[in-house]
Amino acid sequence: MMETTKRIFKVDREDIHYLRTTIESYDGMAVVRTVDPGEATIELLIAPGCEDLVSRLLAALREKERIRLEPVGIGIEQRAKSIE
Repeated sequence: MMETTKRIFKVDREDIHYLRTTIESYDGMAVVRTVDPGEATIELLIAPGCEDLVSRLLAALREKERIRLEPVGIGIEQRAKSIE
C-alpha cells in the first residue's frame, strides 16, 4: 500500500478556489479538500513521491502570489493509507 500525505492549512477564504485549481492542475500530484469553509481550512492529500514538489509549489504561492497558507498542527504530518 502507498501512503498519501495529508497537510492542513488555514487560508484566506477568497483563495480556496484559486488554490484548488492551481494545485490540482498538476495532474495526480495532490487533491485539495475544503475541511471548513467558514474557517477557510483546507486539506491537501499529497500523492506519494510528490511531497517535495508540493512544498516548492506552496513556497512559490506564498512568495510570488502572497497567498496565506498557515499550517494547522505544525510538526505533525499525518499519513493516510490509500489503495493502489
